[in-house]
Amino acid sequence: IVPFPAGGQADLAARPVAAALEKILGKSVIVDNRAGGGGGSVGNAAAARAEPDGYTLLMTLSSLAVLPEADRLFNRPVAYEVSQFAPIARVLADPTLLAVPASAPWKTLKDFVEDARARPGQIPYGSSGPYGTLHIAMEMFAASAGIKLQHVPFRGAAPALTALLGGTVQALASAPGVLKQQVDDGKLRVLANWGAERIASFPNLPTFRELGYKDVEFYIWAGLFAQSALPAPIMAQLRKAMADAVKAPEVVKTFENAGSPVAYLDAPEFAKFVAGDSARLIAAVKKIGKVE
Repeated sequence: IVPFPAGGQADLAARPVAAALEKILGKSVIVDNRAGGGGGSVGNAAAARAEPDGYTLLMTLSSLAVLPEADRLFNRPVAYEVSQFAPIARVLADPTLLAVPASAPWKTLKDFVEDARARPGQIPYGSSGPYGTLHIAMEMFAASAGIKLQHVPFRGAAPALTALLGGTVQALASAPGVLKQQVDDGKLRVLANWGAERIASFPNLPTFRELGYKDVEFYIWAGLFAQSALPAPIMAQLRKAMADAVKAPEVVKTFENAGSPVAYLDAPEFAKFVAGDSARLIAAVKKIGKVE
């Protein structure tokens, strides 16, 4: 299950990995894009409820830990809990980039912030849904910059990107692999990088930290999960298969061409990574509070 429409970071991670797993496991591996609920909660919840037999897996993003906290923030029924999942492997881990149309007047982040301060709430930005990865990244930046933007949620990163290209929204936080072709084609411009350092696919793009926003750091990672009740022998088989899948030449080539190199972590290391990243993001959600 990919809890977003085709074309976003989770889908980018899932499709080449699924093809590699088919060869390794000798079984059909079907990518089921199950969007809805804002930020991926419908697909995440469906995977959480599935039989823990190794036949239903979840390729999802860092919003996995954020969405239950958002439900609690708004006193909604919690769709699932992170404790229902067992990490298998991290596949990608990219800093998010701030993109605007190439036709936009802002050549730098400073231009964007100054305009946003002059026109509070008037610059629309897209996201993959309320409290999804793209929403949290933008609100983290807006809070640090002291600006107010207009949030326009979509059912995933791909529809949000389409809206940016079509002019419906004027800004978007997204992964390098999702944005690179559009930037190379001259359709989009990137203004800043949410990572701790610059990245190889956009070496001239400054980080928010370089530009003075010391507390603005966000990564859009993609990883494979099973249910926490999955039997140990099946987990061991899937871990071994994923270790082989991320080394497959076609997987490596696909990710590198997209500007998102493999960032593999096996289950124990991935579990520690998820715990640390989730704590940071949950703190950010509590700081941001209720936003629409």
